[in-house]
Amino acid sequence: MANKQTKLPKLHTRAAFIPTTLDEASRTVELTWSTGAQVRKTDYWEERDWIEQLSMDKAHVNLDRLNNGAPLLANHSSDSLCDVIGVVEKAWLQDGEGRALVKFSERAEIAPIIADVKAGILRNVSIGYHIKRLERQPDLQDGIPVYLAIDWEPMEISLVTIPADPGAQVRSEGDIHLVTITSKEDRAMPEQVKEKIPAPESKPVDETAIRAEGGKMERERQLTIRSFGKLSRTTEAGITGFIERGTSAEDARNEMLKNWSETVDAGCTRSDGTTTVDERDKFIIAGVNAIRGRAGVDKMDAGNEFRGMRMTEIAKLCLEKAGVNARGLDEREMVKRAFTTSGSDFPVLLENAMHKTLQQAYAVAPDTWSRFCSVGSVTDFRAHNRYRLGSFGNLDALGENSEIKNKTIPDGERATITATTKGNVINISRQTIINDDLGAFIGLSQMLGRAARRTIEADVYALLASNPVMSDGIALFHTSHGNLTGTGTVVSVTSTEALRIAMAKQMDISGNDYLDLRPALWLGGMASGGQARVTNDAQYDPDTANKLQSPNRVRGLFRDVIDSPRITGTEWYGFADPNEAPVIEVAFLNGEQEPFLDSMQGFEVDGLQWKVRLDYGVAAIDYRGAQKNTGA
Repeated sequence: MANKQTKLPKLHTRAAFIPTTLDEASRTVELTWSTGAQVRKTDYWEERDWIEQLSMDKAHVNLDRLNNGAPLLANHSSDSLCDVIGVVEKAWLQDGEGRALVKFSERAEIAPIIADVKAGILRNVSIGYHIKRLERQPDLQDGIPVYLAIDWEPMEISLVTIPADPGAQVRSEGDIHLVTITSKEDRAMPEQVKEKIPAPESKPVDETAIRAEGGKMERERQLTIRSFGKLSRTTEAGITGFIERGTSAEDARNEMLKNWSETVDAGCTRSDGTTTVDERDKFIIAGVNAIRGRAGVDKMDAGNEFRGMRMTEIAKLCLEKAGVNARGLDEREMVKRAFTTSGSDFPVLLENAMHKTLQQAYAVAPDTWSRFCSVGSVTDFRAHNRYRLGSFGNLDALGENSEIKNKTIPDGERATITATTKGNVINISRQTIINDDLGAFIGLSQMLGRAARRTIEADVYALLASNPVMSDGIALFHTSHGNLTGTGTVVSVTSTEALRIAMAKQMDISGNDYLDLRPALWLGGMASGGQARVTNDAQYDPDTANKLQSPNRVRGLFRDVIDSPRITGTEWYGFADPNEAPVIEVAFLNGEQEPFLDSMQGFEVDGLQWKVRLDYGVAAIDYRGAQKNTGA
């Protein structure tokens, strides 16, 4: 069979999440996007049926698109920017499978999707891909020809409601491309044999039909680029550039989506459900930028219409946009109306400026709890259980003709964690606005953001210092738990080695097997942190002064050395990786790890009241993943 070409649309095929890889903190999850399995397809080039097989050879799969920030979509839809629910962080081939690590967006509306992925409710994934070259295989499968894709490219990954059947495919019309078909038999056939094969009968070429088809495809390409260009607010010059350069519709869409990615959140998180940046959005964004720029916490755009305006001038502009004539109003009355008039964007503008400042301060505030605690989620303010299962003992020996005995189902352990609310109310008066005192609310927002992060830090260390009682009635660190040294010692190679051995000897809940845990994190006070780093990094044992140098047995044991002024005593700890053996958990209500800001018209204060709250709980959930040394 001579080489030939046919048309194929972008294809979709089923893939699967690996839910156990979900990392809620980083919002990432690993998935398998192809196993190269054979799939029966419908006739596309004058053969009744054919079998497609995607080659998983590294030489045959182009991963450039996936590894350059390909989108994670909802149901393969790219009609709206809000259909982008994440991004592909990286993709690779492993053990004959295609795998990828995807990251979900931080938009609020994506949180329920992450929760359903974690719960196993949403588990269906599909990839969209282009095939550029197929190779017909010499052997038939159940009498049907097999075509191996030897040049193909995954384009995007989608979370879907209904997966493609293993023997079916979902096709998207309007995105047609040519596929070259070769025969494996032709490639292996000697030249002298090929010469004996009669040339295929030539058919007259219908040039008119070809031109008509080409014109139709070109019109579709231009229409697709222009439609998506308007949706993504691409300039007319940019749209024209894609068209004149002959860029494919798919490549143009991806490029415009990449250029517009920085404004996706602004266009998709509006409370009124708006999914694009309209004039009101632009007005609010510019106002927020001006307020934060004048307060010194953001760089002000050079073309900002609010540049140089006082707060009273911004209030007046908001009134005028709401259709209120502010002429003749004194400043106090004007600011009051800017707060209370329906349609005035002044309260929204202030809230967005404070909220952005609060979240930014919270994000950059230093903490240490996140380095040795696990992060969880709860759905309400009730006590939520954290279970750990027991294990079966060894299998019983069986003699000849002996009966196989029933095995008792092992008991488990249960710990609980409860979320509570921490928060405060601050007041912004009209006098503050009239005085143009930006520090009074922007500065307060920064302090509240840092305070929220610091509150969690204080609660974690307070729990650690209290040595809470576990569900078995014994304190977290206790000799009965095998995680407390009898006599405290300073940090050294010898004491660290003893801690390592003690942690490895921890048994599972049923006492049937060793957990074989390893310390990954060192935690202690500031006075001990320096010695811990020396002990962890030294090539030779630092305690062998004036002796023959002895290699450091615990070199590099800890991947992180954490010292905190909140630990005031001589005690120090070794923690296992919190993802492997969590000891202390910080659980946030519905997974929302950032503080929430809300406002209301003040009753006791002539202005606005702002409420800041953070819903979370801290609890010790297991003792096996930590060891405590009381210190010298």
